[in-house]
Amino acid sequence: MAVDQPMPTTPGDQTRIHNIGYRNYDGPRLGRSYATRSLYSQSLRGSYGLGRSIKSKVLPMLLFVVMCVPAAIMVAVAVATKAKDLPVDYTRYAIIMQAVISLYVASQAPQSVSRDLRFKTVPLYFSRPIETADYVRAKYAALASALFVLTAAPLIVLYVGALLAKLDFADQTKGFGQGLVSVALLSLLFAGIGLVIASVTPRRGFGIAAVIAVLTISYGAVSTLQAIADAQGSSGAVPWIGLFSPVTLIDGVQSAFLGASSAFPGEVGPTHGEGAVYVLVVLGLIAAAYGLLLRRYKKVGL
Repeated sequence: MAVDQPMPTTPGDQTRIHNIGYRNYDGPRLGRSYATRSLYSQSLRGSYGLGRSIKSKVLPMLLFVVMCVPAAIMVAVAVATKAKDLPVDYTRYAIIMQAVISLYVASQAPQSVSRDLRFKTVPLYFSRPIETADYVRAKYAALASALFVLTAAPLIVLYVGALLAKLDFADQTKGFGQGLVSVALLSLLFAGIGLVIASVTPRRGFGIAAVIAVLTISYGAVSTLQAIADAQGSSGAVPWIGLFSPVTLIDGVQSAFLGASSAFPGEVGPTHGEGAVYVLVVLGLIAAAYGLLLRRYKKVGL
């Protein structure tokens, strides 16, 4: 008896289409602006370790406390002794604490960008609506905002303490406003320099060392040269030497236009004309830092 043989099948006969339940997204498309704001807020939170491990919170929070404690002590002394003025001007506080600020920039600038470079996640950002300029603006604004919080918080402590000590309201408000302008410029300048240096290497340790070296060595070298020039009677060269360090740049701007006492040798800051050069250099460095970051991430995102 003949046995029925199975009919040969072709690959096409085995093809099946299965509905596994996926649906198209029909919600709102929030676009570039929302993605940029989200990147900004997450980067700002990360600058203080928020949303990350406890280990990541230790250093930024410790530096924040270190920035505010001296201000609180000054306020307590002013209130207890019924002083007629604060021991430190608002515009001088950030200059005195510049070592703490430099350490904060060195620790957080690499944290902001080095991981994206190390794990090569930058192209993933650009596969979404976000573009290179959006990424750079978000990272720059986040670190500058974090720095502004770090430097403005002790000024608020000083201002509130001055009012509690019943010091002159008009003078304290004017000084407080001048101090805020000063630390805003400092935040933009330091954030730009820190991010440019950190974006060169994907290794966080190298970025930290490089940022510390640039900020501290430049300040030490410029201060030494200024002292030598002043000792040799070349006081006219002192303001021009101050153009080569971020800290002395901010010092020169605020002593020329914000009524601050200068930390330059002899406490003689730049004139208004020289101060205009300082302002142009500060703004030029901020713009140059933004441009360098754009160029860097256009190459990385390819």
